Amino acid sequence: MSGATVTTVSSNGTYSFTKPNREGITLLAGLGVEGDVHAGVTVKHRSRVAQDPTQPNLRQVHLIHAELFDDVAAAGFAVAPGDLGENITTQGIDLLGLPTGTLLRIGADAVVEVTGLRNPCAQIDAFRHGLLKEVVGRDENGDVVRKAGIMGVVLTGGEVRPGDPIAVELPAEPHRPLDRV
Repeated sequence: MSGATVTTVSSNGTYSFTKPNREGITLLAGLGVEGDVHAGVTVKHRSRVAQDPTQPNLRQVHLIHAELFDDVAAAGFAVAPGDLGENITTQGIDLLGLPTGTLLRIGADAVVEVTGLRNPCAQIDAFRHGLLKEVVGRDENGDVVRKAGIMGVVLTGGEVRPGDPIAVELPAEPHRPLDRV
């Protein structure tokens, strides 16, 4: 997976569906994106907090592949980096094909461990009516396929900027496919 890079970084200190693009973000070990509303040791997503606010935050960093924007554009949806609430937009890496526990070495120092798939919700349709069916579908076996990116936790902090390389370190086998977190 050579050539994998960060195209855009985004964060928001308040709850909103989209996140403004930034010149850079700082990842903090065990917490997430500095200044982002979803940073923390325990869950910060409002639906998760309502269920159990003591759950560990396995969704500290949200990554989406820029190629998704091309896919949804073909279906008539204009979506730009940060629009779906991701922190890091990537290019040249099959995020959805990574196994659980993959390490992403981003830029000079940051390391993010992949925890699972983002579970797209109805807020996506509130953003662009009909978009949810483009990012959640079913495969030929009828199994749910989630395409709205992956989630991870920060193992090693560091600065992340557009243009930073991403190196992939797969976990030991057997690999566990990503599931929603």
